[in-house]
Amino acid sequence: MQTRPLVGVIACRREVEGHPAHMVTDKYLTALRQYGLEPVVLPVWETVEGADIKPLLTRLDGLVLTGSYTNVVPQRYGAEREPQNTRDDPSRDAAAMAWVPVALDLGLPLLGICRGFQELNVAFGGSLYQAVQHQPGRLDHREPVGDRETQYAPSHDLEILPGGRLAALYPERQARVNSLHQQGVERLGEGLTAEAVAPDGLIEAISVTNAPAFALAVQWHPEWRPREHALYDALFTAFAQACMQHQARIEPLPA
Repeated sequence: MQTRPLVGVIACRREVEGHPAHMVTDKYLTALRQYGLEPVVLPVWETVEGADIKPLLTRLDGLVLTGSYTNVVPQRYGAEREPQNTRDDPSRDAAAMAWVPVALDLGLPLLGICRGFQELNVAFGGSLYQAVQHQPGRLDHREPVGDRETQYAPSHDLEILPGGRLAALYPERQARVNSLHQQGVERLGEGLTAEAVAPDGLIEAISVTNAPAFALAVQWHPEWRPREHALYDALFTAFAQACMQHQARIEPLPA
């Protein structure tokens, strides 16, 4: 019997009951299992190096960079901190920046969500708006006040750009997505391609231009009830298929 593809999920480092902890919220893990994948939480440390994680990444069939309430430290893209940017996770920053090039070199399918989308941009030399709502002509992309149903409900339109990787897996050129972020792409990293934009022109999806495998990241949260939203479902379905294909290349199929 063939096992589920093993997908690494980057952790956040936070304090729990007075102790440092490595944690991932359940919605990401549940979504991956819904699509036939086996998630494993990857701890993070500030001293992590790409060489340290390569032996582990070679045993995986995919990598997910999740969302988080923390932000990439602005010094990583050459900016001074703005007052609205108050929550950091330097351990996660170090891990993400070290792991992304290794994962891509290994041909691992890569899915970035919200913070993970921003991490991918910074890893490729891009920069971020630290408070999108203060930029002229930009919408307020923060989540609305209310319960989880309100916060994760679709809140703005999305234009999927023609000819891209996202357009190849979803037939419609328009969709509606949720929006729970304050930061966003200011300068797109070299080697990345914009795949979708919000009504204000803010980039909402990117791909690694020359990646041979699935390498997409989105600003919204498709892990929230993905089966109920056609675009979210298409994204997870394509990622799962890519992970299964990766597994098939490195493991013999059962007779």
